[in-house]
Amino acid sequence: MTGNESESELPVPPYPPIEPTAFDLIVIGTGLPESVISAAASASGKSVLHLDPNPFYGSHFSSLSIADLTHFLNSHSTPSSVCPDPLYSDVEISNYASRLLSQHPRNFNLDVSGPRVLFCADHAVDLMLKSGASHYLEFKSIDATFMLDADAKLCSVPDSRAAIFKDKSLGLMEKNQLMRFFKLVQGHLSLDESEENNVRISEEDLDSPFAEFLTKMKLPHKIKSIVLYAIAMADYDQEVSEYVLKTRDGINRLALYNSSIGRFQNALGALIYPIYGQGELPQAFCRRAAVKGCLYVLRMPVISLLTDQNSGSYKGVRLASGQDILSHKLVLDPSFTVPGSLASSHQQLQESFQAFSLSDNKGKVARGICITRSSLKPDLSNFLVIFPPRSLFPEQVTSIRVLQLGGNLAVCPLGMVSLDLLSPLPHQMEI
Repeated sequence: MTGNESESELPVPPYPPIEPTAFDLIVIGTGLPESVISAAASASGKSVLHLDPNPFYGSHFSSLSIADLTHFLNSHSTPSSVCPDPLYSDVEISNYASRLLSQHPRNFNLDVSGPRVLFCADHAVDLMLKSGASHYLEFKSIDATFMLDADAKLCSVPDSRAAIFKDKSLGLMEKNQLMRFFKLVQGHLSLDESEENNVRISEEDLDSPFAEFLTKMKLPHKIKSIVLYAIAMADYDQEVSEYVLKTRDGINRLALYNSSIGRFQNALGALIYPIYGQGELPQAFCRRAAVKGCLYVLRMPVISLLTDQNSGSYKGVRLASGQDILSHKLVLDPSFTVPGSLASSHQQLQESFQAFSLSDNKGKVARGICITRSSLKPDLSNFLVIFPPRSLFPEQVTSIRVLQLGGNLAVCPLGMVSLDLLSPLPHQMEI
């Protein structure tokens, strides 16, 4: 389960019968949510069987080599595949890129569904530390964040008091305004409400759009853009979009950003990223579950669900090997389907999974990965660039983020850098 394993080219082995044949829990799919559940159930003493029809760990959260990623995209996007996935219907790797990258040693991976940087104070980081999954991971710091300003220049995001004082792109008045705003936020978030200097933001303001609150605080446009899109990480244009960030949520995002700075000694900024990519996250929880007794079987599809003849309730699964395995509970990755079910209620069950997985879908995502020989900033390797709405062209209504990562994170060949572009798309746009 190491980050640089290449498994898609290995032959499918003939599996011996699984013993035992009954478990407290069966989990299908090794995505991050399923892996966390397996680790938690195993740690609490439950017997867990964790299955995945893929030859790798991570499902949509995986990080794969060029060869494995090409195989994955082909198997999930072509009409002839068993379960074509609309998430990857418009994705391809150019032949030139494949030939170029195949010339380098396969000691790097590409993330399947997009890079997910982590805040140092994120609950996910707390969970990894508390569960022990952090023992199987190594992170690198995202050393800086930049934003495209009105002059088409990449300006550093002043995310702390020290950074504000050092920032040469801000005037004295802008620095004072930003300092006063951060002081207001810190006072609102302070647990000691008895201090006279701590001013609480009113409930009316907390329920108002964050952009309106920033205007009420008389922050200039440049400072508003920094707060909204580079610190609070708003996805859509907050002046016209239907996806408006409330002040309460914006303040909470600022608090997360602020508490992330300086949490770890080796992290210069608020963000970190796992070596070998985000696919290491589910693998870390899988390793933790395995230590606690969870049994893992890859390349093993489930062909049907088993139900009790009298009650009609779930009682187990039938594997592609023909073996029936019983369990009290089942967790199924929503992206997987179980064809040929023995249960008449399986269609309703599958529809409920699909409805749940699509209920919060806000549209498509545009993504591109560029492997280049030179950095956008000659003196830095790992940093985030924010292009706020309307900064590139008038019709741009979403924030575009470009994460540059160097070869020290094993996401590109050594001596090169990876530029991973990610942007949500409005409903009316197609890729």
